[in-house]
Amino acid sequence: MKAEAWIFGITTIFLVLVTPAYWLVTDAGDSGGDWTGTSALVMTGLLTLMVTMYLGFHARKMDERPEDRKDGEIADGAGELGFFPPYSWWPLWCGATLAVMVFGVAAGAWWLFIIGGALGSLALQGLVFEYYRGEHAH
Repeated sequence: MKAEAWIFGITTIFLVLVTPAYWLVTDAGDSGGDWTGTSALVMTGLLTLMVTMYLGFHARKMDERPEDRKDGEIADGAGELGFFPPYSWWPLWCGATLAVMVFGVAAGAWWLFIIGGALGSLALQGLVFEYYRGEHAH
């Protein structure tokens, strides 16, 4: 993960250097400037900094991976990679209830938004807890 942390770190440095230059070039300090692009660059820089810090902290705690070694072979990374969930219907219901909520806001029908929120909380609970019960329980 050290390579990934370096990639995001370099991206963060780039964004820290580009943001003030963009702000000056577009005259965002004046009333007619482009605050949208400057805000987006600042937020993107903060997000890449967050990912850099996360990967950096976890890279220190982890043992060395085969991908990080110069002499690492493909066979060194063989073995179980983790748990990959099977099919699930819960994302469909979460998306459908979100669509009902958005439609309720767009149509001005707040009662529809509330119904979508109630059904959405049930769908979200089903998504979160689907591997605690039933066929795929752990």
